[in-house]
Amino acid sequence: MLFREPETAALEALLFVAKNPLTSELLGEILELDQAKVEELIFELRDRYLLNSCGLTILEINGGYKLGTKPELARYIEVLYKQPVQVLSNAALEVLSIIAYKQPVTRGEVDFIRGVQSDRALTTLVEKGLVKEIGRKDGPGRPILYGTTEQFLLHFGLRSLKDLPNLEVVALTEDEVASALE
Repeated sequence: MLFREPETAALEALLFVAKNPLTSELLGEILELDQAKVEELIFELRDRYLLNSCGLTILEINGGYKLGTKPELARYIEVLYKQPVQVLSNAALEVLSIIAYKQPVTRGEVDFIRGVQSDRALTTLVEKGLVKEIGRKDGPGRPILYGTTEQFLLHFGLRSLKDLPNLEVVALTEDEVASALE
C-alpha cells in the first residue's frame, strides 16, 4: 500500500482540481498507469473516504470520476455560500423529465407531449446548464434537438441516464403496486 501513496495522492489531486469528470483512460494517460490500475486506485480511494468519516466522496458521472462532497453535507455548504436552493418550476420539471426520457427531442415534440408551449421552461433549463442543444433534426426547418448535460447528472446524483427511474414502475397506481406486492 505504501508504494501506491504517490499515485493515490496524484489521483486525488487530479480529481480535486478537475472541472469536469475525468475518465479512467485519461487519468491513466496522465498518471502513466493502465486503466485497470487507475480504477483499482479509484475504488481504494472511495473506500478510504467511506471508512474515515470523510466529507468527500468520488462521484461517478457519465463514465468519468470527480471528487465531490457527500450529498448529506449540502446544507452546510449552502450556508457557507448563502446560496438559496434553486427550485425548478413544475413546468421546468415536466420539460426536463420529457427531455431526459425522450432525448434527443425537439421543442415541438416537448410541446406536443405537454400540450402547452415550453419555450420559457426550456430557456430556464438551458440557462441552468441542465439541458443543451445537441444537434438538428433532419426535416423541415431543421429544429434543434435537446438533451441533458453532465450537470443534469451531477445535479440529480445520477451516474448515467440508465439510473433514471423506470417509467413503467413510476406509472403504476397505488392499487397496481399493492396487487403486485401480494
